[in-house]
Amino acid sequence: MSKSKFFSKRRLWGLAIGIGVIASATWLLRPEIGARLFSNAVETAVSRDVIGDLPEGMHLALCGTGSPLPDPSRAGPCSAVIIDGKMFIVDIGGGAVRRLGEMGLSPGRVEALLLTHFHSDHIDGMGELLLQRWAGGGHDEPLPVIAPEGVAPIVDGINAAYAADARYRVAHHGEDIMPPSGIGGIARPFALPADDAEQVIYDQDGLKITAFVVSHEPVVPAVGYRFDYKGRSIVFSGDTVRSAAIEKACNGCDILVHEVLNAEMVAITEAAMKKAARPRLEKIMADIPDYHATPAQAVESAKAAKAKMLVFSHIVPAVPIGFLEAYYLKDVTAGFRGKMVMGKDGMLFSLPANKDNIERRDLL
Repeated sequence: MSKSKFFSKRRLWGLAIGIGVIASATWLLRPEIGARLFSNAVETAVSRDVIGDLPEGMHLALCGTGSPLPDPSRAGPCSAVIIDGKMFIVDIGGGAVRRLGEMGLSPGRVEALLLTHFHSDHIDGMGELLLQRWAGGGHDEPLPVIAPEGVAPIVDGINAAYAADARYRVAHHGEDIMPPSGIGGIARPFALPADDAEQVIYDQDGLKITAFVVSHEPVVPAVGYRFDYKGRSIVFSGDTVRSAAIEKACNGCDILVHEVLNAEMVAITEAAMKKAARPRLEKIMADIPDYHATPAQAVESAKAAKAKMLVFSHIVPAVPIGFLEAYYLKDVTAGFRGKMVMGKDGMLFSLPANKDNIERRDLL
C-alpha cells in the first residue's frame, strides 16, 4: 500500500472516530443541551413584544382564518386590530387564543372583543380569551364584549362556566396577581342599525368603530364592522352573502376582510357525504352555501366598494395546502384593481398613520 493511501485511510478513520465521539458526547449530554435550548427558547419567547414594536397606525393580525370545518393550518375565525398598544378582537373561534400566543400577541393587551354574530364557531374561544386576558394582563375590570343585543346571556353563560376555575386561580395565585374584579367579561350590547343605516358603537382616542347589518339568515343579528383610525380603515364583512351594506361601509377602505365559501368544493364534499351514507352531514353541506359569499362574489363586492386590498378569511372548506388555492379561486374574474390575499393565520398587515401604503409580514 502506498504511503499516500495509508495516510488517507488514517484520516478517514480519524474523521469517523471523531464523528463517533461527538455523536456519543451529544447523546450523553442530551439533558444539558435540552436545558440550554429550552432556556434560550423561553427567553426569546418571553422577551418578544410584537405589539410594542409596531409603528404608529392601525394593524390587522389574522389570528384565525378557518371555519367549523377542520383545517390543521387555521384556527377558528379571529382577527385582531392593534392600535397604540391595544388589541381589539373581532370574533374568537376555537384555537384562536393559542394562535395569538404563537404570534407573540399577548391576550393581556386585549381592550375589547367584538362579535359579528353568535354562531358557535365565532364564540367558542371566548372562555379562553377571558381567562388569558385576565391572567396575562392583571386587569381589574372584566373584558367588554361588544355585540348586538342578545350577547348578554352568552357572556353570562361563559362567566358561569368559568366561575369555579376563577375561584381556584384567585385562591392559588392571590388577589394581587388575579384581581377578582377583573374576572370574565361584561356584555356591551347595541341595538341593530335600522335597514341599511350604520351605527357608531365605539369612539375613543381617535378610534371609531361602526357597525352595519349584513345578511346571514336565518342568523339574526349579524353585523359587520368598520374601524377608522388616523386616516386608515379596515372593514370586516362578518358572515354574509354578498351585501350592499358591506360595499357602502367600505367605500374606498384600505382593507376589506371578507368571509368566503367555494360552492363547488362544498358540493363535492356533499356528494362524498352522500356516497358514504352520512345524510346529516350531507344535508348540512347542502345548506351552507346559501348564506355565505363565493370568492367571485367577494371580489365583486371589493370592486364595487373600491377596496384597496381584499383579504379572504373564514375560508370554507379547508384549504390546507397552497397548491389548492388556484382551484379555490378559479372563478374569480379579473378587474379588481386592489391586491387580493388568501388569508392565513399569522399574517400581519400594517397601515401607517395618515399614509396610503399597506405593509405585510408573517408572525408564524
